[in-house]
Amino acid sequence: MRFHHKVLVSLLLIFLTFPATAIADDLIMRRIGMTFPETMSALQSSIVEEGFKVSRVQRVDIGLTSSGYNTAEYRIVFFMREDVLHDIVKKHPELIPFLPLKITIFAERSDTLLVTLNPMKLAEFFPDLGMQKTFSQWNEDVNRILDRVQSE
Repeated sequence: MRFHHKVLVSLLLIFLTFPATAIADDLIMRRIGMTFPETMSALQSSIVEEGFKVSRVQRVDIGLTSSGYNTAEYRIVFFMREDVLHDIVKKHPELIPFLPLKITIFAERSDTLLVTLNPMKLAEFFPDLGMQKTFSQWNEDVNRILDRVQSE
């Protein structure tokens, strides 16, 4: 448990040394003033309303609590448009580790945070795929989903 704590603290310190603009470009985040269950419900509804399908909700808190961390509300919500997913996987298997899209949701005191990788980062990782328009569209979609949750 001590080792995990040291690793997490080290990662946090490294993360905090990055310039704020670099962090802002890499991640998309929203702080929601609702409880975790309310936010989870709103997130899944917003994903569906934007035309995506929630493919899986993965619990992360089990691993954290077994390591001694006290959190019961931590999930990753995976979502995608199935037809798009199948086409991309066939044409660009190198994108498989990044798909489906995902949003991490976790409780922090009385708020709930939603965090995801900015899909535009994929354009930097894969500039030769000709997918910039798709990555840009995903960026817009993710921001609309998070804005919708935040406005509820």
